[in-house]
Amino acid sequence: MDKIVKNILKSIESKGYEAYVVGGYVRDILLGKKTYDVDICTNALPKQIMSIFSLNQKPNGYGGFNFKIKQYNIDITTYRKELRYQGRNPVEIEYVNSLDEDIKRRDFTINSLCMDQNGHLIDILSAKDDLAKKLIRSLGNASQKFIEDPLRIIRAIRFACTLDFTIEDETYTAIVKHKDKVKTLSSDRIKEELTKILSSPNYQKGLDLLQETGLKDCLNLAYSEVKYTRDILGMWAQIDNTITFSKAEKDSIDKIKHLLKMPEINNFSLFNNGLYVCQVAGEIMGIDKKTLNNRYKHLPIKSMKDIQITGKEIIALLNIKPSKKVTEIINDLKKQILNGNLKNKKKDLIKYIMGSEHNG
Repeated sequence: MDKIVKNILKSIESKGYEAYVVGGYVRDILLGKKTYDVDICTNALPKQIMSIFSLNQKPNGYGGFNFKIKQYNIDITTYRKELRYQGRNPVEIEYVNSLDEDIKRRDFTINSLCMDQNGHLIDILSAKDDLAKKLIRSLGNASQKFIEDPLRIIRAIRFACTLDFTIEDETYTAIVKHKDKVKTLSSDRIKEELTKILSSPNYQKGLDLLQETGLKDCLNLAYSEVKYTRDILGMWAQIDNTITFSKAEKDSIDKIKHLLKMPEINNFSLFNNGLYVCQVAGEIMGIDKKTLNNRYKHLPIKSMKDIQITGKEIIALLNIKPSKKVTEIINDLKKQILNGNLKNKKKDLIKYIMGSEHNG
């Protein structure tokens, strides 16, 4: 356990309260994985947590606090049980003084492990057995858990994918039974979970599980062969979906999709889309990154501003009025330069313009 995390536990315990790290951080320590998301549970009430850490922020709807210390994203919550849900959000909670009670509200056994400041493991629900067996098992009644919060359905797939675990039979059956409930989830939450699946080198297992369980159709996803790329937008470009993306993300995804339909990435592709998009598409198409970098580096022009004659100069040269013809001439110059038929030097450009049909 990192000293930063240990000191947070010590700070709470020094005031007479219990405090444990719980969930993914403990799980990943046991799996030998490094993680910076730290969930801490305590019997200290929100106002007491605020006092201990001199927090100016108000607690969230669950009585918890989130803050960063260096690279760590810290969440501290008071022991609680969730009495009533609306949608996937608990709208009625009750603070409790029992770690056991708090643990039971969590999603999967492998996320129920706790650790104290001395590194001692607290395994109330035999989660370590499931960790050893590489099993994703719902805590308690799987159907009830998925009805309470349908996001847990996709999270089960995500954990099976990223950890390369198997989903326990009853949990799998409940996923299939309640798969339609994921339709109630927001696009942002679906995107967040699917992005974690697509970011994993083991992404294919996640895609296969989405297909096998019927979640693929429920989430309005369509894909066949998806080739791995380290760029997440490149992964999303290979999947038809109804997810909401930012304008910048959508623009990049659309450009990558367009390039993937092309037989090759040529000078025009590099000029029109830029190096980043071409590198992403190129990785999927099996084109060597160094080749693309070298070709982009040696492009005769990388933007319209690089063309060594301006629209105003063309107007003066041909003694014409501003019109679409000027744009047509500039676009033709771009084409000839990128094709290697014309050098991007003013004298050559003038000679070409004067000697071509543009001067007709």
